[in-house]
Formats: sequence, structure tokens, C-alpha cells
Amino acid sequence: MRLPLNREDWLALDQHWTACCNRASRYHFWRGFFVCISRVGNGIFWYVLMAGLLLVNGLSALPVVMHMVGVGLAGLILYKWLKRITSRPRPFMRSEAILRAYDVLDEYSFPSGHTLHAVSLSIVALAYLPVLAGLLIPFTVLVAVSRPVLGLHYPSDVVAGAMIGASLAALSLALV
Repeated sequence: MRLPLNREDWLALDQHWTACCNRASRYHFWRGFFVCISRVGNGIFWYVLMAGLLLVNGLSALPVVMHMVGVGLAGLILYKWLKRITSRPRPFMRSEAILRAYDVLDEYSFPSGHTLHAVSLSIVALAYLPVLAGLLIPFTVLVAVSRPVLGLHYPSDVVAGAMIGASLAALSLALV
């Protein structure tokens, strides 16, 4: 009987699943689609959502928007700190089998900041406005999927980003 996976086995499995996801980027349509999702998920979507909430709901949207801004800033500080202390190279830097299909903002992969922010901001927004679930949940999933498809993150980076984002959102909601 084989023992549970060791660290090297997990790393190899993470690399394998990244390569599997990344194959989609070899197709022009999927590469373009996920580049677009990634670009919009880098802040544009969230800024437009917050501005839209203020335009539609006026000052009554201020609590959710300010909460989202606070969580976004906390997430930015946290993920930059984690990237600096972990210094995990991006998948395309470790394997020629993985194509970098989009530009990177920095050289490290852990955790996925896009996913951390998508999850944390979606949870906060949905706590105030559950009616947005049909928009926010699919978008958040697509942002998370885009990261390994584009060769920028390992699946474990994405899972960690989602867990950190959910924890950050839950903590902030508990404090409000």
C-alpha cells in the first residue's frame, strides 16, 4: 500500500493539472476568452460594479462599496505579503510544457490575487445584495479558472486564493 502523497508528489500533481488546464490556451478562442476574463477581473469589473451600485442606488450603496474597498485593500496587502514570503515561481517558469498566455503583474504565483479578490469581493457584495449571485458567482469561477488556463497559476494557488479570500470576507463581515 502506498503512503499518502509527499510534497514532491503534490508539486508534480499540481504541475500536471496546470499543464492540463493550460492546453485550452492553445486554442485561439479560449485564450482570448480567458485573457479577457483575466483582464476584466484585474479590477475593472469590480470598479464598474461599485460605480454602478452607487449610480443605481445612490448613497444607500455606500456601505457595501466601502466594505468592498476595505476588503480589496486588505486583500492586496495580504496577497503581496504572501507572494513575497513564499516566492513561488509561476508555472510557465518551471515547465516548457506550460504556455504563458497573458502578461503577469509580478513574478510569483502563490496565492492567486485575482481569485482572492474575486472571492472576497463577491462574498461581501452578496452579503448585502444576494440578487447579484447570477452575475458574481459565474464571474468569480471564470476568474479562478482563467489563472491556470493562462499558465499563470497552479490550481493550488487558485484554491489558496479562494480560501484566503473567503476567510478575509468572512472575517470582515463578522466585524461589521
